[in-house]
Amino acid sequence: MSKNIKLLDCTLRDGAYITNSRFGEAAIRGIITKMQEARADVIEIGWLKDAPHEEGSSYFHIPDDAECYILEKDPRVLYTVMIDWDRYDTDQLPDYDGRSIDAIRVVFPHGKHREGIKVGERIREKGYKVLFQAANTLAYSDDDLIDLADCMNAFEPVSLSVVDTFGAMYFDDLERIVRVLDKRLNPQISIGFHAHNNQQLAFALSIRFVELMERSERAIMVDSSLNGMGRGAGNTTTELMTSYLNRKQHGNYDLNAVMDAIDIYMTGYHEQYSWGYSTPYFIAGMYQCHVNNIAYLLKNHRTNAHDMRSIIESLSVADRRKYDYDLLESKYMENQSRTVNDSDALQELRNAVTDRKVLLIAPGKSVNTQCDAIHEYIRKENPLLIAVNALNPRYDCDYAIFINPGRYEYAGSYCPEQLANTRRILLSNIKTQAGDNEIVVNYNTVVKRGWEHFDNAVIITLRLLNKIGAEDVAIAGFDGFKTKYNESYADANLPTLNPDNKWDELNEEITDMYRDFRKSTEGKMRIEFVTESCFNEGE
Repeated sequence: MSKNIKLLDCTLRDGAYITNSRFGEAAIRGIITKMQEARADVIEIGWLKDAPHEEGSSYFHIPDDAECYILEKDPRVLYTVMIDWDRYDTDQLPDYDGRSIDAIRVVFPHGKHREGIKVGERIREKGYKVLFQAANTLAYSDDDLIDLADCMNAFEPVSLSVVDTFGAMYFDDLERIVRVLDKRLNPQISIGFHAHNNQQLAFALSIRFVELMERSERAIMVDSSLNGMGRGAGNTTTELMTSYLNRKQHGNYDLNAVMDAIDIYMTGYHEQYSWGYSTPYFIAGMYQCHVNNIAYLLKNHRTNAHDMRSIIESLSVADRRKYDYDLLESKYMENQSRTVNDSDALQELRNAVTDRKVLLIAPGKSVNTQCDAIHEYIRKENPLLIAVNALNPRYDCDYAIFINPGRYEYAGSYCPEQLANTRRILLSNIKTQAGDNEIVVNYNTVVKRGWEHFDNAVIITLRLLNKIGAEDVAIAGFDGFKTKYNESYADANLPTLNPDNKWDELNEEITDMYRDFRKSTEGKMRIEFVTESCFNEGE
């Protein structure tokens, strides 16, 4: 391979977003050692932060903190850490002594390259090599890029990296940026590229970057991480990049060492954490949106893809690139509220439950396995039957309530005739205008926030029943989640609303919501369980 192509592995730096930097001492040492054995040209071993170093963390306060993790420095490797341009006090940085890191990469946002360079000047005065990352390079116009290059020429860092911060680039975007920088930058300054995988293009863009620079005499540097580990949609994967460079660019990377690093260290992280391409992070890429906005909507509201796109689209271009959680919450509420006049709908339901028991048919597996007992209850009690967020062909229900638009769409595919013949109760987050055989109830009047999974369908249905004065309610199929998703539901293909697979935590949270509901309605509603449930302790 041409000596002009260098591979930078940033697993311990970018992966720190996933693990909160807590890789563990053995893993930090092991990943560095394996990347040395793999002959990576640059190893980015973490961050410098304005906080004391904790053992097993890839956040270091000063370079001395990193020394114990590098068992034996390889003279062929450049060891780096990263700092945010405005989040590290360089006055505390000791002079370079060669025992740990050799270089510091300074990342700065669009419009702050001069401030970033001033930070770089202080770092170089201490004896370290300096590299720069221009975050959100896609935002730079050609004139911006020329100004950036001219400022870099005056400083002459080791490298300047193009960063696809939001994973929004296409080939023509990268080509424009690289063309301007390659023409304007002094030839001794390396150009780097750091890709994010929001649109499944990180690896392809990295290859294209190498191809664009094949005829240049300039050195280039490509960032990657093991399994693409990194915030949000993650990065170009080290295993793919080393394989490509070996096969197509005459590289000499040891892929076995890379695979060993994955087998020994990354498997455990996959069991604890998630990262990589997903539809929500595709939306972030499409709208050049900061991933913290996506993470907020997922964590606090479990927002579906359709609504997430609407919310992000409603933000201004400037607001998408930062994260203002108060603004985001207001946009979410605006999207979800969709206030409707539901007085007629509520009156219909009041009439339906007057002097009558209600039986909820929830989606749990027990509605199949205990079908005979449920039908015997129906025969004896003649209750009003309400299917909750799913249909089951074994039961002809008077109503079906849907909390989630995806579940409503699925019901139309799963049981189209049954759905058409069943009176549907829809929340206003699904639609605001009732269609044939539908009634619409205001979303915000039947949800109670305060839990991550606040929109549990059975709990919401109980709140609606309480609102309309139902006094005697039975529940079937409110089983609780098992260790495997398809063991939890009567329909094993029912779309999951809980992709994090933390079933025990989810059961605990639903139990807490159920207890909260019972406490708030004490003496107003009798509830019995027709099938076993992990939520009815003490009932």
